[in-house]
Amino acid sequence: MRHLLDTRTLSRDDALQILDIAEDMADTQQREVKKLPTLRGKTIVNLFFEDSTRTRISFEAAAKRLSADVINFSAKGSSVSKGESLQDTAQTLQAMGADAVVIRHGASGAPRTLATSGWITAGVVNAGDGTHEHPTQALLDAFTMRKRRHGAASRGRDLDGLAVTIVGDVLHSRVARSNVWLLSTLGADVTLVAPPTLVPQDVSGWPVRVLYDLDEAIAGMPDAVMMLRIQLERMNAAYFPTEREYSRRWGLSAARLAALADGSIVMHPGPMNRGLEISAEAADSPRSTVLEQVANGVSVRMAVLYLLLAGERPEREQNLRAESESDR
Repeated sequence: MRHLLDTRTLSRDDALQILDIAEDMADTQQREVKKLPTLRGKTIVNLFFEDSTRTRISFEAAAKRLSADVINFSAKGSSVSKGESLQDTAQTLQAMGADAVVIRHGASGAPRTLATSGWITAGVVNAGDGTHEHPTQALLDAFTMRKRRHGAASRGRDLDGLAVTIVGDVLHSRVARSNVWLLSTLGADVTLVAPPTLVPQDVSGWPVRVLYDLDEAIAGMPDAVMMLRIQLERMNAAYFPTEREYSRRWGLSAARLAALADGSIVMHPGPMNRGLEISAEAADSPRSTVLEQVANGVSVRMAVLYLLLAGERPEREQNLRAESESDR
């Protein structure tokens, strides 16, 4: 794997390879010494042009647990926002010897520009670009669903037939887009639920069903309900009457939580607007996978960095397990 820029072009085999290696990574995180020597001597740059807490920290933890050197670059407040400035930054990172760049950018397509421009030879991981995609979030979500569904027998399994309902601000959500493509590739059936104003203008080419009534969607007995954050910072118009009205019609209340089928799970990419898109009862219930998603994010990002920088060797799984054993 040279880069990870989106899930739309990610094949089923490549997706399963990432998820299976993430299983191995998760196993190493259960022991007292969590570090592996795999990426010793490699330099990974976290290049964040937008604010982030959990994604940046998750990538930093993943890189450090693989023994890589990490450089955190925050562009907040700087003028680095256009192509030429991105080029200058990339060339600086190239001169510093970066082996991989994890980039979050407000402009859709910025990671692809970085990966294909020739400015840098490092592998590029998209950590969220505009309203386009957020591939590692979708991968950790799929990993979480697979673990809940198959448990210890997850390796090699896809999500065939799993019913997933994604609810909320789909219009502004790169998480929703990445999940739609990845979950479909893995065999899941995806339903989007949102106010008409928060559904993208044309989803005719998306492999989804669209509903506008959350109660109708819940009556369909989904296996997983993913609540999206209302991205008020990206809204410059009135997409719904009031927050109270939104919560009443499209929020996961305690009553809707109780109406879910036995065994169904509640997901949220975070950060949560408690009382808006999700109630405290839902966020804190045993059905909630929110904290599992955070923990699984480190394992998935370890797998992605491993594949980018350790090479796609046929014996990689055996090598990884050998390293894990030798480091005990």
